[in-house]
Amino acid sequence: MKKHLLTLSASGLLTLSMLACGLSACNIIEPENNPVTYGESYIPHLMSTDKAVYKPGESVRLSINALPQEPAMVRYTYLGQLIKEEPVSSSSWIWQPPTEDFRGYMASLHISVSGRDSVVATIGIDVSSEPSRFPRNGFLSSYGNMSRNEIQTILDDLNRYHINYVQFQDWHWKHHHPLAGSATQPMDSWTDIISRNCYRTTVQSYIDGAHARGMLTLFYNLGYGCLEDFATDNVSREWLLYTDRNHTKIDNHPLGSPFKSAIYLANMHNSDWRDYLRARNDEVYAIFNFDGWQIDQLGARPTAVYDYEGKEVDVQAAFGSFIANEKTAQPNKRIVMNAVGQYGQQGQIASAPVDFCYTEVWDHSNTNGYAIFSDIITNNAAWSSGKQTVLAAYLNYDYGQKGRGYFNTPGILMATAAASAWGGTILQMGEHMLCHEYFPDDNLTMSGELKRAMIRYYDFAVAYENLLRPEVPAEVNSDWFGVDITSTHDSCVFNQWGPQFNRIATVGRHVGTRDVIHLLSYRNATHLDWCDSEGDQAPQSMLREIPVSFALPEAPKRVWVASPDYQHGAAQEVDFEYVGGQVTMNIPALQYWTMIVIEK
Repeated sequence: MKKHLLTLSASGLLTLSMLACGLSACNIIEPENNPVTYGESYIPHLMSTDKAVYKPGESVRLSINALPQEPAMVRYTYLGQLIKEEPVSSSSWIWQPPTEDFRGYMASLHISVSGRDSVVATIGIDVSSEPSRFPRNGFLSSYGNMSRNEIQTILDDLNRYHINYVQFQDWHWKHHHPLAGSATQPMDSWTDIISRNCYRTTVQSYIDGAHARGMLTLFYNLGYGCLEDFATDNVSREWLLYTDRNHTKIDNHPLGSPFKSAIYLANMHNSDWRDYLRARNDEVYAIFNFDGWQIDQLGARPTAVYDYEGKEVDVQAAFGSFIANEKTAQPNKRIVMNAVGQYGQQGQIASAPVDFCYTEVWDHSNTNGYAIFSDIITNNAAWSSGKQTVLAAYLNYDYGQKGRGYFNTPGILMATAAASAWGGTILQMGEHMLCHEYFPDDNLTMSGELKRAMIRYYDFAVAYENLLRPEVPAEVNSDWFGVDITSTHDSCVFNQWGPQFNRIATVGRHVGTRDVIHLLSYRNATHLDWCDSEGDQAPQSMLREIPVSFALPEAPKRVWVASPDYQHGAAQEVDFEYVGGQVTMNIPALQYWTMIVIEK
């Protein structure tokens, strides 16, 4: 849900002292296990594109912040195969990709150093007519009186991460009346739930700028939320949920100062509530050309709830029909719905007409936490007949509530690698990186090292999206396989997924005529919690030229490897031997995540 707004758990509220710390400058905390130079974010050669995603037939405009002094060549590849190579002598140029739909490419800039080829920059390029095929979710959370340059800078950052869905969090006036004013007389400005000023020109400028970059825009709102003045806006008490059978106490999510109001809950089964909110959404669409609605919820209620007549209500049982009715009313608008801790996902949200499965992850474990991601992603694929998954997973969560500081780079990269290797993606990037369900919370800052790494990881996810997020076969999840790898390297012990301390976990997947093996390192792990809640995950040391062997039924035609931690993610073909049903090869490098691709 965003659970909504500043909750630590389904039943606990963040204390007001923590809230004050989250909204103002507090003590600076330095993560001990994050050996970086803070604030250093300059990248000598940074490639960019003019859009986050391209439709088949569209031209790609590439640019680079600084050309190398040496003569440079750009190479365009698809899954490690060269498509085209050409010299680069200008800071901006055009490439016309092949016309095939749903393909990820890599453009890599090369120079020759002492006679050896060197990769100095790369970028992923997504050519897809439908963004839901490879969703990469980002967010916005502040809509003050911003200049055009400020808006463009933020959208350019999201574009560099190839974000193709943008959630507009906390943009609205009231949960039960999201548009400030009316469709005939919209307000120019209004205050949000925490009384921050929002401006109509800012919201619209963000929408226009996102569309120009190929991004879809989703407005955030609960599917059943009201503020305390709901009666003045013609919301009937008969539409609401109650914690008693005599409709004396409305179920609500309490919020203290500085929030305007607690959030009172409506009954999503109630047809009058559905009609009312649909009319309010029509007003939103009349003023703002959002592409759809990001529906939020609050997860399982802590106690039983009842309708006005005293009948117990199964809240999640309404989700599927609610979504279907909204889609019928606005068939050209997109819908995504949050499954808080998977509440309502199976049998309701996943099988409804949503663009992709969205799960807000609250389950943690210090011993098998990264496997929580793989379980969610594979379950969502099974329940939805193959839809992709976006995880709202708030990294360095507890650490971020202690005051201002820096994200712990190792924790972020290990979580991102685990989600990506299993075919998912994490909602992370907005005006800042996300660390809390209250999206405006920007207590934690990205270091220069983390900024550079996240660009590589997002480029990697796009360039190899056809291997990382292939179309799911008819027998959902049948493409995953186990692989046993051995090595003579003293520091390398491999195990099949899930993660184990002091080992490298393997994940195998059949993708057409290729077998893909992911290597995820937990050799130096402090813990195995995806959240890295306290920001104390240890960095994984870089290993080079690792000898490995594994069984394969037939000799490969070609083997190559790629890693977001090495050579800017560019593919590197490797020599191998095939003897007695065993492949033997050297892995050039492994730090957090390396992918082996076997072409059969």
